[in-house]
Amino acid sequence: MRVKRLRVERLRIIESVEIEPGPAINLLVGPNGSGKTSVLESLHVLAYGKSFRSPSREVLIRRGASDFSIFAEVQSAADTVRHRLGLACSTRSWQARVDGDSVATLGELLRFCPVVCFEPGSHALIAGPSEQRRRFLDWGLFHVEPTFTDVWRRFQRALKQRNALLKSGQGRKALDAWDAEIADSGEQLHMLRQKYSASLVPYFRAAAAKLMPEAGAPEFTYLAGWRSDRESLGQVLAQSRDRDMATGHTRVGPHRCNWELTYPELPQRDSFSRGQEKLTALICVVAQADHFAGTCGHWPIIALDDLGSELDQAHQRHAITAVAECGAQVWITGTSAPTGLAEHPDAVTTFHVEQGCIRRAV
Repeated sequence: MRVKRLRVERLRIIESVEIEPGPAINLLVGPNGSGKTSVLESLHVLAYGKSFRSPSREVLIRRGASDFSIFAEVQSAADTVRHRLGLACSTRSWQARVDGDSVATLGELLRFCPVVCFEPGSHALIAGPSEQRRRFLDWGLFHVEPTFTDVWRRFQRALKQRNALLKSGQGRKALDAWDAEIADSGEQLHMLRQKYSASLVPYFRAAAAKLMPEAGAPEFTYLAGWRSDRESLGQVLAQSRDRDMATGHTRVGPHRCNWELTYPELPQRDSFSRGQEKLTALICVVAQADHFAGTCGHWPIIALDDLGSELDQAHQRHAITAVAECGAQVWITGTSAPTGLAEHPDAVTTFHVEQGCIRRAV
């Protein structure tokens, strides 16, 4: 996937900018606070419905404005047609369009703009709560597995209803139907996540060999959220019902799913340094992008925010080499060019950013 044209209006410091990025590496360089990250945020909003810096779209609205808008023309290597994506958000509502037509759900828009992102908060994928790691798996499944969305929605609805009943203190009989629905949809969700996780393992190892070779080949561990190798989800729900009624929430199931990467040459995940957490997060991002390309026939957009301040020079060079060779459209921000970028001059399109204005370098 490549962005052919991007227009952003009234987003953070940006009043109105329009750029035509290059097909390979796009470097946005400028002082801190100039609006570089805001450009990447706009891509993230088109891909996820929110910024990577805040779950609220309202904080993106430029001071004094009532809304912001993002427009992009995108095209994948597997599709000769350019698709026009538009999203306008106010404090109360959003409007999304694909090729001029309004869409009923954001998911219909997000599917057209796959973006993987590495930014200063990405270490939370490794060091943060398990919810972050479930989202990582679910984003990939959203794009590569057609049945995922319906299964995920079924499970979330059933879980919400069961938790509401548990909190209300209603009798056991009322729980039976939702237990059956959670057991069915939850087992399906678990199998999708497990299969997708297993398919990622060779990509994790390939990315680690490029980005952190000193750590050795990583091992991946997937945890279902219950002992799925011993009992069905229906069985453990029945066994945990008394405790669930006492606590008021469902204690077992795919909403407790987790995973981790470990390395033969490094301590356990809980003992990673912040630099090792960041590198492992980047390995996951690159691996997921590579898997996406192998499955879908085209690369997602790769966004790397402030790469120069997040990695030391040796690992910056590893990262630049990896993304320069992969064939994806890459967006990189920084106060200066990261180490190793000068070795790929033909691949780089540079934009200077200052006070929310962007101009292409000549």
